[in-house]
Parts: sequence; C-alpha cells; structure tokens
Amino acid sequence: MLSRFMLSRRKITVIWIAIALAMFAAGCKKKVATTPPPPPPPPPVDTTPTAPAPVAPRVVSFTAEPTSIQRGQSSTLRWEITGNATSVSIDQGIGTVQNAGNRRVTPSDSVTYTLTATGPGGSNGGTATISVSAPPPPPPPPPPPAPRIPLESRLTSDVQDAFFDYDKTDLRSDARDALTRDVAALKSIMADFPNAVVMVEGHCDERGSAEYNLGLGDRRAIAAKEFLQQLGIAADRLKPVSYGKERPQCSDSDETCWQKNRRVHFAAGQ
Repeated sequence: MLSRFMLSRRKITVIWIAIALAMFAAGCKKKVATTPPPPPPPPPVDTTPTAPAPVAPRVVSFTAEPTSIQRGQSSTLRWEITGNATSVSIDQGIGTVQNAGNRRVTPSDSVTYTLTATGPGGSNGGTATISVSAPPPPPPPPPPPAPRIPLESRLTSDVQDAFFDYDKTDLRSDARDALTRDVAALKSIMADFPNAVVMVEGHCDERGSAEYNLGLGDRRAIAAKEFLQQLGIAADRLKPVSYGKERPQCSDSDETCWQKNRRVHFAAGQ
C-alpha cells in the first residue's frame, strides 16, 4: 500500500513539474521580442558662417523748400540717401540723380515728387509736395490823368480881381482881402505851370485921357504885385502891365460899370 501511495505521489509531482515547465516555457516565449533598429545618425551641422542679407537703401530726407509757391516762382528739392543704392531717381521728368543733392523746380501746378532709391536689398522712397497757387491779379492801371486845364482857364476860375476907388492906386480893404485869397490859388497854379508868368493887368474906367489912364493902370498893377510878393509870390512870376481904359468889362456910363472897370486882373503871360 505504501509503495502504491508513494508511486502515486511521484506521478502527481511529475505532472506538476511538467505543468510548471510548460507554463514557464510559454511565459518565456511571450517575453521574447524583436529589438528595433537604431535611429539614423543626425545630418552633419554646417559650421560655415552665413553672409548677412543685403539692406535696402534708406531715404534720410527728401524735402521741398518752400512747399508753397505762386505760379512762376521756384522751389528747391533736397534729398539724401544712405546705404547701397545702385539707382536713385525722381519722377515728374527729373530722372536719375545722385545719392544726395538738390534741384530747383518751377512747377506750373501743385505736384508731388516721388524719389525712389533701389539697391541689392530692395527699394525705398519718399515724397515731397509743392502747392502752387495762382498769383494775385495785377493791380489795375492807374487812371488816366485828368485833362490839364489851361493856364488862362485856371486864372479865370480861381483868381479874383482886386478893385480900386476912382483915380486911386492904393489897395482898399476888400482888394487886400481878395489878393490874400489869391495867394494860395496862384501858388498852386504856378506849381502846375512852373515856367508860366502871370500878367498883373491894371485897368481904369473911361474917364480921363488914354495916356493918363495908362499910367494909372500901371501904378495899380505894381501895387497889386508888390502886395503879392509880400505874401510869398516870387517877383519873377508876376509881370505888371497897364491897359488903361482900352479893355473895359462894360461900356455903360454909370458908377456901377465904372467900378467894374477899375481893377487889377490876372491873365496868362505871353
């Protein structure tokens, strides 16, 4: 009995050992895996220094001086470019220019100038505007000079006669007043006619002889001239002359008419 029991126990042990070995073998098969290939090596690093990229030229300034003008006037364009510029140009008919400079322009209308600088690194540019206005209209022509009034007409309209008493040559008060008023008119007339000589005519009424009245008229003319000289009229611009009773203003034989004829009158010199 013991032998059978021992033999049976050994069989059981062998069976468990076989099962354990089978399980171990199965576990080993599951754990075995294929090793992945190693990654490729990185590309070699290029250690050659890289050249810097070219830089576009730079417009330092582009101006117009002055910026506002009237048509017909001029303005000056000024510019400066830095950097490697192979071409610099301005439009509006100016064309290629140096990297720095100036140009006088005379536009007829408002205009904007464009400057373009080009180089290996690209292009750059700037603008300058000039405003052009129409000039003011010319002033109207001066009015034509007023027609010159003849000397004789000026004397007749502006200068008064001085009157005398019968057979007298001294200046009465109304004659002095009239001659005083005549001074301003005579100065104005003589300024407008710088070469003219004014005749101081002495006249008489019809009474008395012709010879006597010529002398009387001469003394009246001299009296008026001397009074005007005292008031500032140059002596060489006045010339006394006597017509006696030869040139009366009226021909009636009464005191009213005779008073009109006893006078000093002013006329243009010959």
